[in-house]
Amino acid sequence: MASVTWGVATDTGRVRRTNEDSALAQPPVFVIADGMGGHAGGDVASSLVVAEFVALGGRDTISREDVATAIARANDRILEHANATGEPGMGTTVTGIAVVAPGGVEHWLVFNVGDSRVYRWTRDRLAQITVDHSEVQELVDRGEIAAADARSHRRRSVVTRALGSDPAPEPDSWLLPLVSGERFLICSDGLVAELSDLRIAEALTVVSPDAAAELLVRRAVEAGGSDNVTVIVVDVVAAENGAGAPDEDTRPHLEFGVRSTGASASDVPDADG
Repeated sequence: MASVTWGVATDTGRVRRTNEDSALAQPPVFVIADGMGGHAGGDVASSLVVAEFVALGGRDTISREDVATAIARANDRILEHANATGEPGMGTTVTGIAVVAPGGVEHWLVFNVGDSRVYRWTRDRLAQITVDHSEVQELVDRGEIAAADARSHRRRSVVTRALGSDPAPEPDSWLLPLVSGERFLICSDGLVAELSDLRIAEALTVVSPDAAAELLVRRAVEAGGSDNVTVIVVDVVAAENGAGAPDEDTRPHLEFGVRSTGASASDVPDADG
């Protein structure tokens, strides 16, 4: 497997009493689940997701099917727990990256259900890979509001796809080449609710993934901390195929899922403006 380093940070924030986020950073998989705020057992729902992905950690190779199965099994476990405890409405997002090797060549599989996000940072540019499953994103897609207004919209926290649903939600997923020197950010929506993409990009200039993760969480809490915030920063130190930095016009390829618009990445200026 490619050589990677990573950092993880989380905080309950200033408003919430409990942290409903759960995270796993165990190569070849990195995942964050954000339990649904205001729903019963959000912390339990997110921990059930991570428990399913733990079985994939430490393995030399995993497949797209392994990831899809983990997501489906997590959805089943959440429904079973809700039925057994009488806590209907449990839910959680799930998003992350995993190293897979279709055709024997290592790639990142980026996957998402809900409004947690994955970003890619390379050549001092930030690109959002995932597309939020939220009412506000649908308004943006229909041209009813500007993307810049989405962060402050009163419906910004309403998700349209989450685990804990029957039938099970369809995850979006993208396949990207593994590139030496690239950095990935996985985050719950507590980060993007407080920090603009430009401020996120500024924090990602920090060399150490541990330090970058801690800085992002600290800045989100200082900016308001209205929700739990969890981040994982992953650096590719060396890719097995030896690939260097990607060309400027490289875009992720939508591998499976129903949101073809998710293949578009929105760039922001470099940290120096």
